[in-house]
Amino acid sequence: MHDLFQQYATALRRREFLRRSGIGIGSIALSGLLEQEQAQAKAPAIPQPHFPATAKSLIYLHMVGAPSQLELFDDKPVLRKHHGQQCPPELLEGQRFAFLQKDPKLLGSNFKFKKWGESGLEISELLPHLGSVADEVSVIKTLKTEEFNHGPAQVYLHTGFGQQGRPSLGSWLTYGLGSESSELPAFVVLVTGLTPGGGTSLWGSGFLPSVHQGVQFRTKGDPVLFVSNPEGIDTAARRRIVDDIRRLNELQLAETGDPEIATRIASYEMAFRMQASVPELMDITGEPKHIQESYGIKPGAPSFANNCLLARRLVERGVRVVELYDQGWDHHGNVAAALRNKCKQVDQPIAAMIRDLRQRGLLDETLIVWGGEFGRTPMLQGDVNKKPGRDHHKDAFTMWLAGGGVKGGVTVGKTDDLGYHAVEDPRDIHDLHATILHLMGVDHERLTFKFQGRRYRLTDVAGRVVKPLLS
Repeated sequence: MHDLFQQYATALRRREFLRRSGIGIGSIALSGLLEQEQAQAKAPAIPQPHFPATAKSLIYLHMVGAPSQLELFDDKPVLRKHHGQQCPPELLEGQRFAFLQKDPKLLGSNFKFKKWGESGLEISELLPHLGSVADEVSVIKTLKTEEFNHGPAQVYLHTGFGQQGRPSLGSWLTYGLGSESSELPAFVVLVTGLTPGGGTSLWGSGFLPSVHQGVQFRTKGDPVLFVSNPEGIDTAARRRIVDDIRRLNELQLAETGDPEIATRIASYEMAFRMQASVPELMDITGEPKHIQESYGIKPGAPSFANNCLLARRLVERGVRVVELYDQGWDHHGNVAAALRNKCKQVDQPIAAMIRDLRQRGLLDETLIVWGGEFGRTPMLQGDVNKKPGRDHHKDAFTMWLAGGGVKGGVTVGKTDDLGYHAVEDPRDIHDLHATILHLMGVDHERLTFKFQGRRYRLTDVAGRVVKPLLS
């Protein structure tokens, strides 16, 4: 074969060679999935933080559809008292809503709240497991976004801009900090249910080099598409194929000097190594029984619980950013029953992940962020007597952080008696991004990328670190 290769290598078109060698176009996708190797080929060393980081990895938990903060973290007795009454008209002036009609009525929550832990953090009865680790968690109750529909709000939450095309939070972090793993991508995505409305731009690299985009792992079938060998190709044969492709690429590199060819060579090498590292990573059946039970996992069945355990395994192996997306939180109707069901799915595994990271000595270097793309209105949607829900609310909603440099048990901000507006310490998405970057050792004003003549950053021209959250 090698004699034949030497004779024809310069004459064959690459695509034809790949077809004859059995690798196929599908396997070329491996290079796109593993472009973190490209950054290592281009850069002499892993980028360094601007200052000592308190967190090395980020686990971002996005509840797709936007959970109601009024049922989970922001108790409003006054709203409960005025349940079913007309919303004060002054709250509606100049406001835009996704679905609410004129003269909506108020909806008080039926759920009880409790002060948890030594900090007395206020959390709903729907999240008892999270309540048991309340002293690890800090809450921001006064976040605001600029978008009130799901897709744009999701894009805004992850990129700092309401239209597609900007780099995502995870991409900015890998651009600024690089990767600590040579066997896995720096940025991994796990989705429970359908892809969010904002699409893959939520983990896209935008105008940053595509090496920094997130790689979606699957919990059923091939963990990463095309990572397994084609039928009839064993590991030794794949090794020979990769070596031969490298020789072809080296010929082209010598001719053109294109650095992208050098990075492609490194990419194939990482793809080959990933064939061994990914199946082992995704096999959670080897975890001790007590760990599996604590998360409530079901091996072989896609679930948010499984993804939480995988998130711990990923950061344990040096992955910089892990994002978990969980569908089913858009409760325009029957919010009480629907929210109870969703909380049962996520409460136990999230608390188990926090405890697991703490017991392994990883929580202090792993930042966890939880939330949706916006909040829900104090006004009801539907009929007050027929299982009402809540509409989208962009002006005041809740997210929480834990781990890596976060001072546990802290509450930032306060909303009015109905939970409509922030009345103390209002914060926006740029502040959240600035804080995440700060905890990861990155100055949000210094992390920039020049594109089309302008230097861009994740926080655009805004962003203030939420200092009360810092330990």
